[in-house]
Amino acid sequence: MPPDTQPGPGPDVEVVAEQVFTALADPTRRAILAALAAQGPATATDLAGRLPVTRQAIAKHLVLLAEAGLVRAEPGERRRVRYRLRSAPMRVAQQFLAALARDWDGPLDALKDHLDRTAREPGSTPIHET
Repeated sequence: MPPDTQPGPGPDVEVVAEQVFTALADPTRRAILAALAAQGPATATDLAGRLPVTRQAIAKHLVLLAEAGLVRAEPGERRRVRYRLRSAPMRVAQQFLAALARDWDGPLDALKDHLDRTAREPGSTPIHET
């Protein structure tokens, strides 16, 4: 997926969302993303200096974040690689959740309406009084 663009033909939204959710499931990866969001692009060494994790562990987490498309490696001076956030996969995951919420909203609204109608019918006993 090109950096920070809307998804078009290409990776399945569900696949991208799964990769994002898998990446976000780990607290260290969330901390890395938060550090990049707050302080901008950084190397694994920079991030290890900010977080209570070794540089080697940070590097392994950055590989998974890059595979999920959440960060992009950019070559820097003296062979140092800096990592920058990418928002496109996060937007895909948000769209997936929004679609899921829409799918739930209709049935939940219908259930609420049914329960409200049932509660207003004469002779019906409210659930909390049974």
